[in-house]
Amino acid sequence: MGLWNSTLGSGFILMGILNDSGSPELLCATIAVLYMLALTSNGLLLLVITMDARLHVPMRQLSLMDLLFTSVVTPKALVDFLHQENTISFGGCALQMFLALTLGGAEDLLLAFMAYDRYVAICHPLNYMVLMSPRVCCLMVATPWILASLNALGHTLYTMHFPFCMSQEIRHLLCEIPPLLKLACADTSRYELMVYVTGVTFLLPPLCVIVASYMLILFTVLHMSSNEGRQKALVTCSSHLTVVGMFYGAATFMYVLPSSFHSPKQDNIISVFYTIVTPALNPLIYSLRNKEVMGALRRILGKYMLPTPSIF
Repeated sequence: MGLWNSTLGSGFILMGILNDSGSPELLCATIAVLYMLALTSNGLLLLVITMDARLHVPMRQLSLMDLLFTSVVTPKALVDFLHQENTISFGGCALQMFLALTLGGAEDLLLAFMAYDRYVAICHPLNYMVLMSPRVCCLMVATPWILASLNALGHTLYTMHFPFCMSQEIRHLLCEIPPLLKLACADTSRYELMVYVTGVTFLLPPLCVIVASYMLILFTVLHMSSNEGRQKALVTCSSHLTVVGMFYGAATFMYVLPSSFHSPKQDNIISVFYTIVTPALNPLIYSLRNKEVMGALRRILGKYMLPTPSIF
């Protein structure tokens, strides 16, 4: 089979979920609404958390990652559908892959750190300020970004070095490793094993930390004498576990399950889930259900919004 020139002057065609949908206009409108919801809710949370120093830095990072993650994919998908232009340059594809892997990997690690934060807050409240000092919080923020960006850089460079076949169609919403490897004209079996090992390494240890943290939290909560404290802890943890379940379930399906267990159409649906749906729902089911966040929002609105004078 012949090769096409896979250089910075070449490009790909992203065959996203909108083109294969039975009702593309309705799906496009739904995705647009979800994107606006993600922008509004995450932007509002970033504003509130930035203006209120009492709120957690990791929470701000989660909103920032969600906002950037969905913005890497959604605007291009919508514009491409409206203009009927699905091409992406070789460099643009590499950049999109790097950003998506960085943001996805960073959020994966951050969720584990946030679970540990909840464990310390509920199981060791008297030592919270010692165990979660500003230095520890900065480390919790920097570590996901550094590890994820290094991992993303290595995978992006290695994936894009392959020669690609005549077909330039990527049957996916965005440039990701699995659909791109299907276009390669070289033996990618060893690299696919490396991707699998990396996926397991990035997913399994953080997931173990999350499960262990919440098992200890559940044990502590069940022994609380205060019904109100027990209920508050369970609500907070259940909302966090909802976020974790959505994110890790989609990531496991895409990067851990063998490709023979899922079709390109299923991959497209999953990609929509973790790049568009999850960033839109995260603030609603996690941060905006947090009493501290809602209290900060009320304080800011009360401080900066003047009361409307009565006309009667």
